[in-house]
Amino acid sequence: MTTTATNDNRDAWQALLDELTRRRAEARAMGGPEKLARYGADGRRLHARARIAALLDDDSFTELGTLAGGPQAPADAYVAGSGLLDGRPVFVGAEDFTVQGGSIGPGAAAKRSRLARLAGQERAPLITMLEGAGHRATNSLAGHTASPGDLQALVDLAGLVPTVAIVHGPSAGHGALTAPLADFTIMVEGTAALFTAGPPLVAAATGERVDKHTLGGSAVHCVVSGVAHNAVPDDAAALRLTRRYLSYFPPNAWQRPPYAGPEAGNTDIAPRPTDALLDLIPPDARRPYDIRAVLDEVFDARTVLEIQPAHAASIVTALARLGGHAVAVVANQPAVRAGTIDVDAADKAARFLQVAGAFHLPVVFLADNPGVLAGTASERAGILRAAARLFAAQHRLRVPKLHVTVRKAFGFGSSVMAMNPFDAQTVSYALPGVTLGGIPAAAGAATAKHDAATTERLRANESSGPWRSASALSYDDVIAPTEVRDALLAGLTRAGNRHHSTGPVEPVRHTGYLP
Repeated sequence: MTTTATNDNRDAWQALLDELTRRRAEARAMGGPEKLARYGADGRRLHARARIAALLDDDSFTELGTLAGGPQAPADAYVAGSGLLDGRPVFVGAEDFTVQGGSIGPGAAAKRSRLARLAGQERAPLITMLEGAGHRATNSLAGHTASPGDLQALVDLAGLVPTVAIVHGPSAGHGALTAPLADFTIMVEGTAALFTAGPPLVAAATGERVDKHTLGGSAVHCVVSGVAHNAVPDDAAALRLTRRYLSYFPPNAWQRPPYAGPEAGNTDIAPRPTDALLDLIPPDARRPYDIRAVLDEVFDARTVLEIQPAHAASIVTALARLGGHAVAVVANQPAVRAGTIDVDAADKAARFLQVAGAFHLPVVFLADNPGVLAGTASERAGILRAAARLFAAQHRLRVPKLHVTVRKAFGFGSSVMAMNPFDAQTVSYALPGVTLGGIPAAAGAATAKHDAATTERLRANESSGPWRSASALSYDDVIAPTEVRDALLAGLTRAGNRHHSTGPVEPVRHTGYLP
C-alpha cells in the first residue's frame, strides 16, 4: 500500500474515531456539570457513574449501551455493564437521576433486559442501583414493538445468581418493582423511597397528601412492610454493605459459597469454648436476653451480618462464618416478645431460608421461643399459613441443618425452628435446662381442665429438661453452653462430603408450592 493510501486510511479512521470520542463524551457527561454539582452538594450522594466506580474493583468496568438515548438522554439515564467485585465478575446497572429524573426510555428498557439476561447467561451476580421515576411519560408518544422485559428476567434469576438492589433515592413504578424481586434490598436513609406511585399520583388518585418518605421511605420498608432489608446512612455505606453481603455467596447456584480463612483476614476459624454464653444466657427461661450477643460469641469474630434487623425483630436472620465457612442463621430473639413467632417473623425467616438454600449455605437454627403468636389479631393476620410456610421452607432445605434448642421450644414454634427428629438435620442439640412441650403446661392443663395432681405432673415434666427427649434420640446430644461453637463446627465436619466437596453442584429445584 502506498504512503498516500495509508495516510488517507488513517485520516478517514481519525474522523470516525473523533466522532466516537465525541459521542462517548456526550453520553458520559450525564446531566451536565451544573446538575451533577447540585446533585452531590450534600456530600452524601454519589452520581450513578461514581457509584459504579466505587463499588467495583479499580478500572474493571466495561460499559454496555453507552450510546443509548442519544444526546437528548445520555446513556438513556441508565448506566450499565460488567466488572469485577473482589475479583469476581458481576453485572451492574444504575439509574441516572441527573438525566430526565432517571426515567426509563426505550434504550434503557432494552439495556435493563439485556443486563439481566447476561447475568443469567454468564452466571454472575446482578446489582441494580435505583433512583428513578419509572417509565418515561413520553414513551407512549413513540411507536415501538414488543420486546422482552427485565422483570421477567429477574424472576428467572431467582435462586440461580445472587441479586442485590440498592435504593439510593426515590424509585417509583417499574423501577421500584426491581427491589422486591431482588434477594437483598438496601435503602439509603433520608434519600431513598420506594412506591408504586409517587406523592403526586397518590394525591390525584386518592386525594391523600403525603410526602415521599412517609409514603415509602426506609422507615416504612425496612421496618414495617419488610419490602427492603437493611437501611444505611449514605451511598458509601450501601456500596460497602453490597460487597459484604455478596462475600457470603457463591457467584451462582452451580458453585458453593467461598471459604474465608486467614488469607481473607479471618483468623478466628479454630475450635474454642464459648464460655461467655454462661453469662449471656440466663438459665431462667422467663428472663430475656439479646440473642445477637450469643451470635457474636459463637461465630467467627466480626462476621455476623444481620439481615432485616429492624423488621420482625422477634426472629433474627443473619449471615455469618463458622470456621471460615459461610452459613445462614435463624435464631429466636428472647429480647422481643420472648421470641414469639408472628406472621412477619415467619415470612421473614421463610424467605431468608429459600435464598440460603438456593445458594448452598448451611443453616444454623437457635431455638428459644414460647411458640407462634396466639390471639385474634394473629389468626386474622394468617399466622397458621405463615407458620406452615416457614415449616415447609425449613423442611425443603437440602443443605446441612444444625439445630440447638437454647432454653425453650413449645408447639409449632419448635417445628418451624427445625427441632424435628429425623427431618434431615445434620446435628440436633439441646442445652441443659431447656423447657419443652406441645403447649406450656399451665395453659394446657387449664384448657383440658386437669386436676391439680395432673397439672403438677405436667409442670414437672415441662421443667425436667432435655433428658427424656435425649434418651429417645429427639436430640443427638445435650451439650453445655461452652460447647456450642465446637459442636456446630463438628456438624460442618460431619457434612463435609456433602458441603465441602469441590465437585459440581446443581441448582435446587422444587416441585409443588409453599403454603
